[in-house]
Amino acid sequence: MTSGSTDGVLCDYFYSEFNDSASVQMTSNADWSCTGSARQLTANGIPDHETGTFPNPGNPNTISETAVSVSYTLTPEQTDTVSTLGGPRGATGYVLNGVKIDANTAGSCDDSGNSCSLVGNTGNWHIEALGQTSFDFGTDDNNAHVQPNGAYHYHGMPEGFIALRGGSETSMTLIGWAADGFPIYARYGYSDAQDSTSSLKVMTGSYQLVENVSSNRPSTSVYALGTFAQDWEYVTGSGDLDECNGRYGVTPEFPQGIYHYYATDTYPYFQRCVKGQL
Repeated sequence: MTSGSTDGVLCDYFYSEFNDSASVQMTSNADWSCTGSARQLTANGIPDHETGTFPNPGNPNTISETAVSVSYTLTPEQTDTVSTLGGPRGATGYVLNGVKIDANTAGSCDDSGNSCSLVGNTGNWHIEALGQTSFDFGTDDNNAHVQPNGAYHYHGMPEGFIALRGGSETSMTLIGWAADGFPIYARYGYSDAQDSTSSLKVMTGSYQLVENVSSNRPSTSVYALGTFAQDWEYVTGSGDLDECNGRYGVTPEFPQGIYHYYATDTYPYFQRCVKGQL
């Protein structure tokens, strides 16, 4: 198990500017600070980049301010317990702009596949927002959409924010903090996790489509594999990352090494769990 201090890293991140995107037209506020043993965020949940059109045919909700106030530890510590987050269990983390990370959806189907809904989560088969074509959740180019309470949130790579941060294939880009206090990076990591002079590569998750499809699953001829969360299984070593889309290694901000997460272009896109003490 590993631990580390994140004190002194982006402790004074502050942003407050009007977002002129057609579906926003509000000021985006995000204020991070470090006090004592805690990293604190106060924000209004409004993105700081251009968004898609909301409402839209796949998402009937309008972006609005939501009060964000969270506190994460400055001394994160890995545990033997994996904590699943998302939805009613709470956000897995926040991007620096104060927009939450919530990769799961409230959509589901029953076993027959004849009764499906994008809200309510009453069925056994949980629909993925990304990587499938059977259902339209109205996500934009930032892999985000809007919850009924107006909360804009990310299901995957926050492309607009990464662009604002100057993210590219030439550098690792820290984009946020997970609920356990460990940092989150976007897409690129060192090819040798312990060597900051090694080349950068696109990080891949270690989830694969299941080989043995449950007999209770809705027909794969109607809903292709990858439509539901249960279509994926963690296969150790099949990608670069662990079951929570993280790994231990050096980063520009933490040259001595730290456990950290990644947003990836492959499933699970953002971590669905955290490895640190909550």
